[in-house]
Formats: sequence, structure tokens, C-alpha cells
Amino acid sequence: MATHDFNFLLATDSYKVTHYKQYPPNVSKVYSYFECRRRKDAQFHEVVFFGLQYLLKKYLAGRVITEEKIQEAKLFFQMHFRQKVFDEDGWRRVLEKYDGRLPIRIKAVPEGKIIPRGNVLFTVENTDPDFFWLTNYVETMLVQMWYPITVATISREFKKILAKHLKSTSGGLEGLDFKLHDFGYRGVSSQESAALGGAAHLVNFCSTDTVAGLLMAQRYYSCPMAGFSIPAAEHSTIISWGRSREKDAYESLLDQFPTGPLAVVSDSYDIFKACKHIWGDKLKERVMERSEDSTLVIRPDSGDPAETLLEVIKILEECFGCSLNSMGYKVLPSYLRIIQGDGIDLKSIEEILVKLSDEGWSAENVFFGCGSALLQKLNRDTLNCAFKCSYVESNGKGMDVYKQPVTDPSKGSKRGRLSLRKNSEGFIETVERGAGKPEEDMLVTVFENGSILQDYTLEEIRKHARLSEEDISPPLHNNDERNGLGIHHKHIMNGVH
Repeated sequence: MATHDFNFLLATDSYKVTHYKQYPPNVSKVYSYFECRRRKDAQFHEVVFFGLQYLLKKYLAGRVITEEKIQEAKLFFQMHFRQKVFDEDGWRRVLEKYDGRLPIRIKAVPEGKIIPRGNVLFTVENTDPDFFWLTNYVETMLVQMWYPITVATISREFKKILAKHLKSTSGGLEGLDFKLHDFGYRGVSSQESAALGGAAHLVNFCSTDTVAGLLMAQRYYSCPMAGFSIPAAEHSTIISWGRSREKDAYESLLDQFPTGPLAVVSDSYDIFKACKHIWGDKLKERVMERSEDSTLVIRPDSGDPAETLLEVIKILEECFGCSLNSMGYKVLPSYLRIIQGDGIDLKSIEEILVKLSDEGWSAENVFFGCGSALLQKLNRDTLNCAFKCSYVESNGKGMDVYKQPVTDPSKGSKRGRLSLRKNSEGFIETVERGAGKPEEDMLVTVFENGSILQDYTLEEIRKHARLSEEDISPPLHNNDERNGLGIHHKHIMNGVH
């Protein structure tokens, strides 16, 4: 479970080391919760809960306190604060009484669940009155949940957009799980970010080049292979042939990978000439020899994404022709597709798909890759993630507590013990002040006194995160009302886990 060389005592904001001295006398319980605050101007109105199981398994489960780690922390904080503030006796009691396991309880939403902003996502409380200070000591680490939650949420927003356009221009959702490829490995801040973010994307899609995310899904979410890729060129493998041998570079790729899909970046010099004169002329017969299972995927990688892609698809239509699908939209031959991986974010992908459909093209023709906008251009404020204390017990009496800043009402916090339920109208809501009914509570105890009590698989999580019929309603054009078309949940996932 928790890594042996990791010192849990040092994994917190340093000022928290002093908090055991700051609570009122005779406090025996501190109860806190995590939420993505609701804001009127929010871009996202619901979130995908994901990533807690990794943090618990990696850092909190098992024997995380040892005498050696206590001594290391004691010395570190003595140097850091230049005075004795570290609670050596308190941590040693954890070691002696619980063999170094953490006496806390965490209840959480099942991973993959879609929860409206402003609701409790997990709660933390101490299980032993002697260790009331431990609840918020773990805040620093647990608030890092903002990252996988945010990536999983943004990835799902991409999926909503793709599903709407794919449904409206093709009549179905075939291939949806492979429409957005994770290009983000090199663009994140660390290997762990790549793992967490890459795995969060895999809650929604099965297409990735981020190996770290695949390994996390394998090791922490029991999924042997969560995502897939295809052979693909990069600029170095094209320009190393020299400009005069661009055609030879492409032809060699066709020779090296005669079967199976193949992606070739084609903008090293002139994407339009490459499509018209090389792919569409000199290598035309070689391209046409390929089958639907051995699709050539041409990749533009510069210029205005929408304009470049539209020009490329028109050139390919001139060279290879197209057909009309059941919805009346144009589709390139099955052996030929395009992937746009440059400049893709939620805004640009919508613009591209709208322009394609306006020009009569089905979303079947294109795949997308996304890097920074998926895994890095986000922060804790993207979803306004916060961890706050809402209940304490002193002298055997409970008290609901909260914050209510006069300067910012949006930062007001919840009160008392919390539960999460679906109300009589089917909407998810948080019940405050301990008024919830246990049998209605959606929060599940996932961690208690050092042990993991729930172990979700990625397959279960993907089922929780499936799109709804409303999510897949066709895109709105010219302020038209939704036409009510949708598709049942079970058709969304391809079953590849």
C-alpha cells in the first residue's frame, strides 16, 4: 500500500504541524468535507469524482507512521520553525496505539459518479478522540484530488461535445471512445501528474499515448489495459529523410506498417501539397490499397485548426472522393481519416465540428488529440475545490461550524455532519446539520483506521461515468430546441476495458 520511503508526516502544509495546539480545549472530534463549490459563472456545472482510491492506496493505507519517520519529521520541523512545535508525543501515540495506522474515517462518493457542483464529495473524521487534529492534517494531500477530478470532468465535457456531433452527423456513436487521444504526457509537470491525469482521461476514453496513466489504471484500478494507441510518425521521423525525400518518408511508413491503423504527421513542409501531390497522387494507389482496419490517419499539426482541417478534408475529397452516410453527411473512404492534435480545447473542438457539419461533413472523418488543455491548463480554482471543517465535538457535545465571509458569500461553507442523497425529484443534494437518513446516503466508507474498505475497478468507474441521454442530445444550431434524439446509456461504451 503506502510507499515505504514516503514520510506521511512531511506531506502537509507546514503550518498544520502547529494546529494541535490551536483547537479549543477538550475537542474530541473534527469532521471536515471536500466539495467543488458552486459558482454562478462556472464553466462546468457537474464533476466526475475520480482519483481518491489512488491517493489512499499510495499514501494513507497501512502502517504509515514509524519511529524513524517521527524522528525525521521532528528534526525537519525543528529546523524549519526554529522552535519546538512538532507533536512528537501525539504521533508516537498513533504508532503505539494503532501500529502506525491512521485513526481516521473517510466516506466518499463512488468513483466515476457525476455530481453537481456544490455538493459534498467526501468527508473525513477522526475515529479516536485523542487524534482530533489528524482530520485536517491530511487536508493538504486529499485536496490534491482537485487534479484527477478536474481532468476527468474536462475529458467528459469533450466526450459530450463529440457524442452530440457524432450522433447528429452519423446517427450513432460508433468509435466515440477513441475520438479523443491523450497527447499530454510531455506537457505535464511530473510523472505523477501524467499518471493521475492520464488515468482520469481513461475514465471517459480508451485512446491515449500517456503510458503513466495506463500503468496507474493497471496498478490501482485493476484494469490490465485501459487504453490503446497506433503507430504514429513524428516530425523527426519525417524530416530526417530530408525535404526532397518527403514522399519516400511516407512510403516507408506504408511499407513498415502495411496492416493496422497508421497516423502520419504531414505538415513538416506544406500540408496541402503533401495531401494533394503525395498522398493524393504519388501514393494514391498505395493509400487506396489499405482497408478499413488499416486506415491511414493524416495529421495536420500547425495553422488555424478549423481552417486547416477543412482545407485538408476538401483536398482529400478531390483526390479520393467521398460517400454520403445515412444522415446525409459526407464521409471519406474508410481507409482514410484525419486527426487534429494541435490547438485543441473545448472551444476549438466545438468550432471545428460545427464548421465540418456546416460544410456537410460527418464527425466520423476526424479524430482529435489533446495535450495541455486536457492535462495541464487547469488548477484548483477551475472547479473551486475546497476542504472545510463543518462539525466538532467538545466535552461530549456536538456543534455545527461553518465559515461565512462577508466579502465573498460564495466561500460560505456547509454546516454539521453531511450526507448526499437523491431527492424525490431525482436531483442530487447535500443534507446538512446531520439531518440526512443513513439509508439514503450516497457516501460510502472507503477508508477506516488505515484500511481500504472499497476497491473500485476502472470498469465500474466507467459505468458510473457514462453519458446520459441528455448529454448526447444533438448540438443546438441557430437557437433550435433539442429535437429529443438520444441514445441509451448501454450503447456509449464499446466494452473495451
